[in-house]
Amino acid sequence: MDLTTRYLGLELKHPITVGACPLGTEIDTIKALEAGGAAAIVLPSLFEEEIMAAARGELAMESMGAGFAEADSYRPNPEGYHIGPGQYLEHLEAAKKAVSIPIIGSLNGSTVGGWTGYAKKMESAGADALELNTYYLAFDAEETGAEVEQRTIDIVQAVADTVSIPVSVKLSPFFASLPNLAIQLAKAGADGLVIFNRFYQPDIDIETLEVVPNLRLSTADELRLRLRWLAVLSAQTELSLAATGGAHSAVDVIKAVMCGAHTVQLVSALLIHGPEHIGRLLEAMEFWLNEHDYESLAQMQGSMSLGKVENPKAFARANYMKMLDSWEM
Repeated sequence: MDLTTRYLGLELKHPITVGACPLGTEIDTIKALEAGGAAAIVLPSLFEEEIMAAARGELAMESMGAGFAEADSYRPNPEGYHIGPGQYLEHLEAAKKAVSIPIIGSLNGSTVGGWTGYAKKMESAGADALELNTYYLAFDAEETGAEVEQRTIDIVQAVADTVSIPVSVKLSPFFASLPNLAIQLAKAGADGLVIFNRFYQPDIDIETLEVVPNLRLSTADELRLRLRWLAVLSAQTELSLAATGGAHSAVDVIKAVMCGAHTVQLVSALLIHGPEHIGRLLEAMEFWLNEHDYESLAQMQGSMSLGKVENPKAFARANYMKMLDSWEM
């Protein structure tokens, strides 16, 4: 069975990849993921805050240490940041040497600034592509939806102008018109979209009156939102599409590919079941495809996109009304 797919111009042996997560922080784990069957790995994100904090630290070191050799040992270590930009680039380079599958660097930021220059450094370190995560929540009542979209477009433009390797954009589902934004991002230089970012929702401790983190792994129910927009976007753009969030089983992967995904990123499923889970998914996918007389993954890819289903309205209001009518007490 031919499971090959093409994502961001990269030829992959199958669509199952590893999304940005803690599994990418150790070289031994990256090797285990390749051995388990991963087609590509997205490294954890390097954050705008980390880059800018390091830059401020370098300036402080220069001003404080002029003429003092001992100042060379000074390095800022902001609380909460586990790896600095220099270490990240070293890790990326080491990962490239350790495995033969594509390694995708990840940048996470919300403003246009000097941090985008690290995209070029990631390229120089050997990244096969970049995933740009524009994680941003609009809290300012004076900021319009158009301004939020333009913020994302400007960041993508700044990064795409810096590198020659492919750039994908990890989006949230909270834009007014995702198809239109996709077109604008393509014009700005994006080569692909990652659907969707998971905004982690904080909790509140009513005893200490503090906002506390509350990390929960994804469930298969979250995949449905991705399926709808993969089907819509794949019918209206030539961008590479990756699904992330909610894929746990072979059926989940098949659904995402049918709706138009070129790759499916796993995170929660691997954190729960380990790297060997990839092999089990691939075996189950091959069995299903053979049972349904498919000769290749490409034959199935996009078959349930908005442009190919008999009733496109099933992805919109018609399905909404049918679902409400289907409820039984």
